[in-house]
Amino acid sequence: MSTPIRVVLADDHPMYRYGVEAVLADVPTIDLLGTASSGRELLALVESTRPDVVLTDLRMPDLSGIEVTRRLLASDPELPVLLLTMHDDDESVYGAMRAGARGYLLKGADGAQLVSTIQTLASGGTAFGPSVARRIVGFFLETSQHERRGAFPELTRREREVLDLVAAGHRNSVVARSLSLSEKTVRNHLSSILLKLQVEDRSAAIVRAREAGMGHPDPPD
Repeated sequence: MSTPIRVVLADDHPMYRYGVEAVLADVPTIDLLGTASSGRELLALVESTRPDVVLTDLRMPDLSGIEVTRRLLASDPELPVLLLTMHDDDESVYGAMRAGARGYLLKGADGAQLVSTIQTLASGGTAFGPSVARRIVGFFLETSQHERRGAFPELTRREREVLDLVAAGHRNSVVARSLSLSEKTVRNHLSSILLKLQVEDRSAAIVRAREAGMGHPDPPD
């Protein structure tokens, strides 16, 4: 039989701690080593028990789960930390990610999801609840779009649109059809782009554009 996953838990609400304890008590593959009611208690508990996975509340009266995560990972960068919280606002989610948390789970999740998340983290993976995952994906999509819009400020909006499509590998005819332009106008835009970017040819412009995050993954409609 494989060695159980050794975990510790911190939460300043006794009823939630008791609930998690009850769930994990019925799971033979997980061994709850101890619980804490504050961030400082958790730091001491981790030091004394050396768990495989740390479960911590996001908001506690002394040290937040995010600060605890920073401190734990400063000593052991490979230690998986799972943040448990009622909050999935941007500040909390991105703060957890920046601190290095490997998991973020809302407290409304059922016992099976909690157990599955612990197992995922123990095996080296990362786990975020569905609503948090959607928020993270949205953040990176917005960031990517912002980077594309902000690339090469010397270009006009239309020139960036042309370059974006060219960087995706589309021919002038496809670019023209997508932007409702004539092919001659597209060629004129490309000439202006090459001059402004100070590159010799189309291939060099594509390289610059892709380095800046431009180029749609799918062909235009």
